[in-house]
Amino acid sequence: MQAFVIDAFSFSQLKERRDGSILISDLPRLSAECASTDGTLGWSLEGGTSKLGYPRLLLTVTGKVQLMCQRCLTSFAFNVNSVSELILAKNDEHADEIEALIEDDEIDVVVGSKTFDIIDLIEDEALLAIPQSPKHAVCPDVVFDSSDSLVSPVAAIEAEASKKESPFAVLKKINGRT
Repeated sequence: MQAFVIDAFSFSQLKERRDGSILISDLPRLSAECASTDGTLGWSLEGGTSKLGYPRLLLTVTGKVQLMCQRCLTSFAFNVNSVSELILAKNDEHADEIEALIEDDEIDVVVGSKTFDIIDLIEDEALLAIPQSPKHAVCPDVVFDSSDSLVSPVAAIEAEASKKESPFAVLKKINGRT
């Protein structure tokens, strides 16, 4: 995977726009979280100026990733659909000042540079979009017991088999003992 580097401030000032797609397998941190590295993520990056006059980037990341359900341990498709507004600061102190001014949790402030790596930014955005503990809304082929605890299909079959009368109990009845 090659880096895609821009001058973030110039990109914003010129109101440039770029878009493309990237293989999930080219994103090592995201790949480590996925059940399968097949597929791609689409992305677009648009430069501009925030309402307060600061340079900003608008990043959109979309696509499907295969995650492992933490309940039933099977994979499922998760839709990534993320849009982030990033205000660019010159350094960490400037970033703290901007954050204090905007007081908006929806807007992130990042330190911009002349060598701003977009691929890392796309991967960060995808990682933030996936759930920390991924789960199906309803797991397939999974059985719950009376206390709503998860029971694997094998355990459910074994539990059903154990409800049958013991062979020794049957012998006692035949023998006339109760």
